[in-house]
Amino acid sequence: MGKKISKGVGKPLDSADAYANGHLSRTALISLIILTFITFVGNFTQLQLSSALPTIVKDFHISVTTGQWLTSVFQLVMGVMVPLTAYLTRRFTTRQIVITSMIVFTVGSVLAWLGPTFVIVLLGRILEAIGTGVMWPVLQITVFSIYPLSRRGFAMGTVGMAMSVAPAIGPVIGGWQTDANGWRSIFMTLTVIGVASVLLAFFGLHNFGATDRNTKADFFSVSLSIFGFGGLMFGFTNIEAHAFTHPLVWLPIVIGIAGIIWFVMRQIHMAAAYRAWERADNAAEGTSAPAVPSVPASETGAAAGMTAGTTAEHTATGSGTATPVQEAAKRSNRGTTAPATSSKSKPVPHPSSAPRPALLDLGVLRNTSFTVGTICAALSFFAFSSIMVIIPLYIQNDRGYSATMSGLIMLPGAIGQCIAQFCGGRLLDRFGARPVALVGSATLLIGTIMMSMIGTDTWIWWVSISQFTRQIGMGLVLMPVTTWSLNCLARQEVSAGSAVTNTVRQIAGAIGAPVMVITMETLTRVFQTGGLNATLANIDGVKWTLRISACFVLAQLLLVMFGVHGQGAGSAREAAQYAINRMRLHGGAGD
Repeated sequence: MGKKISKGVGKPLDSADAYANGHLSRTALISLIILTFITFVGNFTQLQLSSALPTIVKDFHISVTTGQWLTSVFQLVMGVMVPLTAYLTRRFTTRQIVITSMIVFTVGSVLAWLGPTFVIVLLGRILEAIGTGVMWPVLQITVFSIYPLSRRGFAMGTVGMAMSVAPAIGPVIGGWQTDANGWRSIFMTLTVIGVASVLLAFFGLHNFGATDRNTKADFFSVSLSIFGFGGLMFGFTNIEAHAFTHPLVWLPIVIGIAGIIWFVMRQIHMAAAYRAWERADNAAEGTSAPAVPSVPASETGAAAGMTAGTTAEHTATGSGTATPVQEAAKRSNRGTTAPATSSKSKPVPHPSSAPRPALLDLGVLRNTSFTVGTICAALSFFAFSSIMVIIPLYIQNDRGYSATMSGLIMLPGAIGQCIAQFCGGRLLDRFGARPVALVGSATLLIGTIMMSMIGTDTWIWWVSISQFTRQIGMGLVLMPVTTWSLNCLARQEVSAGSAVTNTVRQIAGAIGAPVMVITMETLTRVFQTGGLNATLANIDGVKWTLRISACFVLAQLLLVMFGVHGQGAGSAREAAQYAINRMRLHGGAGD
């Protein structure tokens, strides 16, 4: 019976079968619900350990710098998986990707649940990140293949709101589980959810889009990115225990820097080789290199249009190359639009002769506006991710509150960011990116300064108010700047730009946490040497780390002020004039 069911759901659904007469079909709706649920679990898992981290550190008798790897390694692995999704979605079916991903996620949850050592728990966490890292791009591609152009923005907005709620409730539930049954109960629950997800995907998920067994992937670039960014993080982590001259510090850092340089140079070379092959391919078919995207306008227009009205995560497909739907359309267009050629025409290159595309097309960074937007997003994530690790330590270790209370204190901030992202799209359409991002950067800076005023007797909900302020600013910065930077690219570059932006953000967040935690612990030791007790020294370490974080936010504010301009950026003066006119209009109506 299982084989019969699997055979029935394994048949790919096209857009006509999935969406007709303005409504989803029952099978498509079930598949979309399953994908949304599994993606929700991945986002939920990412921050669930933030409230449990102090307890884990005590149980394994490890430093905070080592313990935060449970959070930062998750972000790092997800950053590596984003560009790899381009290959996976072309090579394998939706069901194959999702079922395999959830099996890997479940195995990782079991290891983290039962692991006797921190290393085993960390390995389980890595497997969880591998399993969930591909799910958001897969969900995006599925929505693209189901909905018509006119409904994609609404669909992605609806799905995106569900994704924004996940980080809000993750720390709360994680803290409650830690207090009630210990931190291992978190992974026991995730194991059960993983098994349920595998069963749901096996019996209810349909395939969407076409696959191509000839698709190639550059796994060597994946290895370089892992060694590069992983080595850099490992070296920085060891600074706490060893001097900088120790081989466990400088050697991983050198290997990491070398790996990153090699990775970047390889991406540039492979992207140039692939573009040269495409030009030769187009010339051999009797057509010139297209000045417009080689995919249908309905696909690229959706990707570009969607970035203007939804959050930063609602962009393109998260990969540096076309989706299976786009590739199929491209081949179809070639078959119907290529003009007839004479016997003297050049032979069409065989697909097997095509070079492998770059894992990340870094050529989009030649666009100055896109680079500015990407740097802004990286600075935001660098400064922001460390706070999610440091503040629960202050709440639980220095103030003596429970893990549940820690999650509740951080909850309003996550809800505020969700609201800000939702409103940011409308503000962006009305005022442009510059005024919205300026307000967001200023709000983020004010919230960070507010939080740096904490002490031994600070009203604990002041921390919640400060975090709420920070995350409102975060939501108003990320969405407008990322959308503006992607809209500055040519249509055929939006997908590659989305992959670069998402990858850089994840890696910046992964590196930001260990760097700022090391800074906090180093400052704490300095203050202890100066005569303060452990609690006071740690609070002062947190305060000065927050002030350093505020410097990164200030740099971001200046970058927005002087770097975000041109088409689509808008003007702060125009926004202020609009607000004044609205006030006068309502004032006149009241009189």
